[in-house]
Amino acid sequence: MSAVSAVPDTERGVARTKSESGNGFTGSADTAAKRVADTAVSGVADAENTGTPDTAAAVTDTAVTAIETLVADTEPLRSGEDVEAGIVALWRRYGDSRRQDLRDRLVLHYAPLVKYVAGRVGTGLPAHVDVADLVQSGIFGLVDAIEKFEPERGLKFETYAMQRIRGAILDDLRAQDWVPRSVRSRARDVERALERLEARLQRTATDTELADELGITLTELRELYAQLQLTSLVALDELIAAGRGTASLAETLPDDRAEDPVATLVDLDNRRQLADAIAQLSERDRVVVTLYYFENLTLAEIGRVLGVTESRVCQLHTRAVLRLRSKVAETTED
Repeated sequence: MSAVSAVPDTERGVARTKSESGNGFTGSADTAAKRVADTAVSGVADAENTGTPDTAAAVTDTAVTAIETLVADTEPLRSGEDVEAGIVALWRRYGDSRRQDLRDRLVLHYAPLVKYVAGRVGTGLPAHVDVADLVQSGIFGLVDAIEKFEPERGLKFETYAMQRIRGAILDDLRAQDWVPRSVRSRARDVERALERLEARLQRTATDTELADELGITLTELRELYAQLQLTSLVALDELIAAGRGTASLAETLPDDRAEDPVATLVDLDNRRQLADAIAQLSERDRVVVTLYYFENLTLAEIGRVLGVTESRVCQLHTRAVLRLRSKVAETTED
């Protein structure tokens, strides 16, 4: 090998070795690195024997760079192989001893599967269902999958575990559902029948047409509607509609015990008008009104206070009430 061709030969050797290593031809990263090192050493020796010091230095730099590049490119492959080998060894140790700490290490390794499956299942669920609850249910499914998996069968654990995780999440959702599964199934039948009818008729289907489509009578359909009312419950913390602010449905419900602001304002205005009208009465009429309505005295007791008879107090009271009505009516008209 000439000194002039040492550098390109070394680079071509690196490229060929990386290509073969990537295709699984050489068998390991260590073998690939050894081939590059042998090529580089041969090139450096030829450069020192037949070329100049500058040429030898150039070949040496190229060889070192080539080896560093190959090591950097093959390191992720080596790390991936090490992880896979470690998981296989961990499965083997767990199968032999069934120790809980080994099971927990497997749970941590496959935990991303739970989040993936929970996200897929939660896509079609109502907004009040928390994905964190689905993940919690999925963890139990993952633990069960690890405990029941048999590696010697040669099956891929990820495929088996995803089915177990999804099943655990669905079982937990069904356990929390207050509606029987038969009613849920009938509700889906009604929805599909409505979709078929509306697509065929190009309009809203009547109850009679829907009953005929389902093969039941109109009375049975109405009984089915009564059962399906259980499936129409809405969580109070759900938003009224997407993109319409942050008000929840609970904030729109009327509070029968709350004060009506309009009625409160009207009452305050009436009190003000009445106070103004009382202030315009004569002193004796004002005393009669105050003692009768605010001090809760009887007409006889007011008569003793004023030194008049009870019949006279009755006359004063009637006159005061008529004057108050007149003044309040004048204020309202104004």
